[in-house]
Amino acid sequence: MKISDTRLNKVSDDECSQLNIDISINYQQFELAINLPIPLKGITGIFGHSASGKSTLLRAIAGLEKNLLGEIILGDTNLVNTEQGNYLKPEVRQIGLVFQNSRLFEHLSVLGNLEYAVKRCKTKKLVLSEVIELTELTTLLEHRVHQLSGGQQQRVALARAILAEPKLLLLDEPLSALDQHSKTQLLKMMLKIQKKLNLPMLYVSHSLDELQQVCDTLLVLSQGKVVNFGSIHQVIHQLNNFGENTLIHQQTSLSLPIKQFNNGHGLTVLALNAQQDIYLTSDKTFENQTQLRCFILASDISISLTEPSNSSIVNHLFGSIKQISYTENKVLLIINCASQEFFVTISAFSQQKLSLTSRQQVYLQFKASAVRTFIH
Repeated sequence: MKISDTRLNKVSDDECSQLNIDISINYQQFELAINLPIPLKGITGIFGHSASGKSTLLRAIAGLEKNLLGEIILGDTNLVNTEQGNYLKPEVRQIGLVFQNSRLFEHLSVLGNLEYAVKRCKTKKLVLSEVIELTELTTLLEHRVHQLSGGQQQRVALARAILAEPKLLLLDEPLSALDQHSKTQLLKMMLKIQKKLNLPMLYVSHSLDELQQVCDTLLVLSQGKVVNFGSIHQVIHQLNNFGENTLIHQQTSLSLPIKQFNNGHGLTVLALNAQQDIYLTSDKTFENQTQLRCFILASDISISLTEPSNSSIVNHLFGSIKQISYTENKVLLIINCASQEFFVTISAFSQQKLSLTSRQQVYLQFKASAVRTFIH
């Protein structure tokens, strides 16, 4: 393998800063209709029930779905315009796609699969050896596909897609068949690749926990229609209000600065504001980070009318009730704490017992173990 002295370059720039989609796809029992500009910055998550149109949308962008009407524009490149009879072939769209299964060439070694991608790439900005290092494949180059674990195969598929030097990378549930350790490893790798190469990604997943950890924005589909699109934390919070038919476990989604890696008792301290902190169980992977994404399930937070004292529960936050919503015997509370909305579910019995009303001042309490991260 020849190693170039060229440094690892970014494969994307402002020339494809937006993806404009205005298409409809009709099947006998399904219709996908989307008219949406998607800013291509960082990782955009695509979320929804099965058969909501997530994979169909990726196929349309990649050029694998011909049964469509409308237009798709990537930056200045018109990928599809059915009115003008324009339909770029998949191989010339400069779009990478990683599927649920790796779809590697089983007759080739890991290195053979990667070299195949290099040969087909015309621009050759990237250095093979550095992509191998970036995807942690150095010790696997001579292995055949059947000798690899599922996580290793997906890392090879990811490296192969990168070596094609796409302007946009599409990820269609690449972690769905993997164990938790492999999922965590690949999520970290996706973040590292995106930042290193400035490569925009569209990432389809059934797991909101995965998306919360890596995505900047979130697109939610339901029955072929866009029901929400915006910043990751904002959209997750809006999904909380879908009632019993919600797609998720109701939760508070946070991104907070790390104030202290270890307070001497095995707890990491996050700064909610100048006066209030949040504690969670420390992990060695927090040590070199300045910011942490985490979430707290609404069912893991309890309410007190007085400030808790002499309690083993370490997190106590002061706030005021912004909104109360009722669903059968459950109540969803939205509580403002330091300009951050927290979502809490309690029983209707508890709400009546405490006589909770809008604008009432309360204390939230939750254990350190209730503050969760998917990656860590």
